[in-house]
Amino acid sequence: MDSSDLKALLKSVKSGQIDLDTAYHRLKKLPFEDLGYARVDTHRCMRNGVPEVIYCEGKTIQQIQGIVKNMSQTHFNILATRASREVYDGIRDVFVDCEYHEVARIVVTRPRPVEKVGNVAVVCAGTSDIPVAEEAAITAEVLGNQVNRLYDVGVAGIHRLLAVCDDLFRANVAVVVAGMEGALASVVGGLVSCPVIAVPTSVGYGASFGGIAALLTMLNSCASGVSVVNIDNGFGAGYQSSLINKIAVKGGVEGLSSDCEKSEHRIKVAK
Repeated sequence: MDSSDLKALLKSVKSGQIDLDTAYHRLKKLPFEDLGYARVDTHRCMRNGVPEVIYCEGKTIQQIQGIVKNMSQTHFNILATRASREVYDGIRDVFVDCEYHEVARIVVTRPRPVEKVGNVAVVCAGTSDIPVAEEAAITAEVLGNQVNRLYDVGVAGIHRLLAVCDDLFRANVAVVVAGMEGALASVVGGLVSCPVIAVPTSVGYGASFGGIAALLTMLNSCASGVSVVNIDNGFGAGYQSSLINKIAVKGGVEGLSSDCEKSEHRIKVAK
């Protein structure tokens, strides 16, 4: 149940279309429902605008099935992350209306079209980083954001990145995914005026220490405006990029490439 559903329910009670017992039955599952092995946060969509997201690693197929069945009674576009093909098959056994994004390892249950707004650039250094980049991209798209994918533009061939600078400059926020030494986030951060969300990946040889080298490089970035999420956390970056992008859209100055241009825009609007 989201805020619009709640308002509709209260209006129906007020008008006499729904009796108090029926309304109580619908509301008694707020703010969460205890399944024994999980307490499903049925109130989250009203608080945050997005239903609870199911993190699949570490859960049994039966637990995931139970959570999906519960959430699908009231929610659309339910995200299940880090989902294997086996998890997808298990979800499909109990709820046919779902789709699997295999590279991103995301299942979307009760998928419904949403208006995609703004501009989120998802940038990755190499092809090996694409699974994490796709986790970010699919997350952002399901949450209603226009996503521009700029893949395999790492610093080992910097001309590849420079060739897509125009796309970068139009973004409201950039998600930059890189393994190895993780230098791409600093380079992008030095080029754009929008926020940069850096995602270190576990891609790399031994001395990359499973992504720790990239994480430390990104944390120590000399480029201003770079924030960092955890290693391989494409979902977290995609979610955060959605929040930033929606703020930019509400502000009405999306797609402007510099603060100078934004200032000129505000002056023109004021006139």
